[in-house]
This record gives sequence, structure tokens and C-alpha cells, in this order.
Amino acid sequence: MPLEAKDSPCRGFCTTALGDDVCRSCGRTFEEVTGWIGFSEEQKQACWERLIREGWVDPDRNPIRGR
Repeated sequence: MPLEAKDSPCRGFCTTALGDDVCRSCGRTFEEVTGWIGFSEEQKQACWERLIREGWVDPDRNPIRGR
């Protein structure tokens, strides 16, 4: 996956702020949302790969489910 692709899966409608363990908009866990800025590139890549595998985003990091 190219590094120039989107840096964050955030879609601006975070439901973890409302108490969800997993955001219904981007698919990240509370820990992934709150720790994203401090994540290494490897941690971010692992998160992106999971989001692709689970159908939250396509391989180009475009949202395909969620709000």
C-alpha cells in the first residue's frame, strides 16, 4: 500500500467519543483512535490492513462501510 495514501481512516464521525469500543464510522478501536498520532508507521499499516481485511476500507483506503 503506498505511503502517499490517506494517513488516517478517520471519517469525522467518531462514535468512540460516545462510548463505543469500535468506531462505527471508521472501524478503529478506541485504542487505535486515541493512539493514532503516536503510532509508528508499522502500527498504522497493521491497522489499515485489518480495516481492509474486515471490509471497512478498500485497498486504496477509501471507505466502503460505516457512516
